[in-house]
Amino acid sequence: METKNVILELRTKNGFSQDELAEKIHVTRQAVSRWENGETIPNTETLKLLSKLFDVSINTLLGSPRKLICQCCGMPLDDSSISKETDGTFNEEYCKWCYADGKFVYTSMEELLDFLAGHMPNENWSPEQVRAYFEVQLPKLNHWKPAK
Repeated sequence: METKNVILELRTKNGFSQDELAEKIHVTRQAVSRWENGETIPNTETLKLLSKLFDVSINTLLGSPRKLICQCCGMPLDDSSISKETDGTFNEEYCKWCYADGKFVYTSMEELLDFLAGHMPNENWSPEQVRAYFEVQLPKLNHWKPAK
């Protein structure tokens, strides 16, 4: 979905007129109209305000152009699983299970591997297979890459 449609849908879903939305995020009604007509898109600071107001990620506001994954565990991210900072803003790098209340839940890769091996096995994957798979995958994620 394009940004113009996302903003229009969120505005109407929340029962705001263009004037009301404009007032809440300190822009003109004309700016909102231009976004919804696809003439322009909000700047970065305004996207942050819209993100917080509508409780959706900036990625969602932009029409979900990127496929986000948690940079700690590799889980695909959507607005219901993206972590938030202590001020309520989305942190699009991590899921809410790896990063909560401004802190990382897992202090080491070994701790995360233990959790995954204990919770993800099923009829197709044994705990050992889960661990072996994630031992290869986790180091590819930004959180676990060695600092340069």
